[in-house]
Amino acid sequence: MVDSNKQFQPGVSLAGAVDLEALSHQVKAQPGEQGGAPSAGGYVIDVTTSSFQAVMQTSGTFPILLLLWVPTDDRLFPLVKTLSDAVNAQQGKVQLARVDIDTETQIAQAFRVQSAPALYALVGGRPMPILQGMPSDEELTQVTDELIPQVIQLAQKSGITGTAPYQGDDTADADGAAENADSKDQVPPEHQQAYALAQQGDYSGAAEEYKKVLQADPSDKIAQRERSKALLLARSGNADVNEARKAAADSPDDVTAQLAVADIDMIGGQTQDAFERLLDFLQAHRADSQAVRERLLEFFAIPEPTDPRLAHARRRLATLIY
Repeated sequence: MVDSNKQFQPGVSLAGAVDLEALSHQVKAQPGEQGGAPSAGGYVIDVTTSSFQAVMQTSGTFPILLLLWVPTDDRLFPLVKTLSDAVNAQQGKVQLARVDIDTETQIAQAFRVQSAPALYALVGGRPMPILQGMPSDEELTQVTDELIPQVIQLAQKSGITGTAPYQGDDTADADGAAENADSKDQVPPEHQQAYALAQQGDYSGAAEEYKKVLQADPSDKIAQRERSKALLLARSGNADVNEARKAAADSPDDVTAQLAVADIDMIGGQTQDAFERLLDFLQAHRADSQAVRERLLEFFAIPEPTDPRLAHARRRLATLIY
C-alpha cells in the first residue's frame, strides 16, 4: 500500500526497469493521429536536444517533469495520457516535457537512461529521479496524486513560483485545461515570435522581440516579465556557477561580479538571495547605484506582483535611493 504521508524523496525509484519489447509494441501512427501516441499541448511539450538547455533553464521559473519515453511504443500511451492529464490539471504550476530517447540520444545518454519510461523532476535546473521503468497502477497514482503536488511545493519553497505557458493544440489531450486555462497563461499573438525564439534558446533574439512588443504597448506586463527573463538567460544562462561565486567572494566590491551572482540566484529560483545581495551591495556602494538599480528593476518584473519578497525589496530600494 502507498503511504499517503510519504514525502517526496528525490532519487527513489518507484518501479524496476522492464524489457521494452520494442519491436512487438511499435506503432507507426504519429502523436495525435488515430492509434498514435497522445500529442503535446496544454502544459505538455516535446523537447529536442536543441531546446533542452532552454528547458533546464526555465525550470528556474516553474517546475518541470521530464519524461523520457518512446512515442512509438504503445504500452507507454496510458502512462503518458495519465501524466499529461495530471499536469494539465495543475493549470501551469508544473510543465511536462517529453523526450523521445530513440531520436534524442544525447539527452538519454546524459541521464544514463537505457530504457523507457523514466521520469525526473526539474527544479531550478536540478534533476531529481522519480521513476525508472513502467509503474504499477498504485505507483502511478502515487506519482499523480502525491509526488506531483510535492514537486510543486518543493519548487515554491525554493522561490520558484512562475507559471508555465499554455500551448494551444486542437489535437492535444488537454480536455479540461483547454477550456479552463486562464487567458494570462496563453501566448498572445503579438508575443509569438519572441516566445518561439525563447523556446529555441535564442534569448537575445527573444529579448529584442519583446522590446518591440513593449514599444507598441509599454503597459504589457507579460512582455516586461518575459523580456526580463530573456535578458537574464542571455547574460548568464550558461555561466559557470562555481567560477561566478568564487569571483564574487574574491571581489566583494566588484559590481560586475555581484551582478553575475545575482543573475545565477535568479535563474536558480533564489529570488530573495538575488534581491538581498544587490540591495546590500547598493547600501555600501552608492557609486554603482545606477547599474544595481537597473538590474533590480529588471528582476522585479519576474516574480508575481503579489510576491511579498518583491514588496519588501521595492521598499528597501526606495529607501536606499531616496
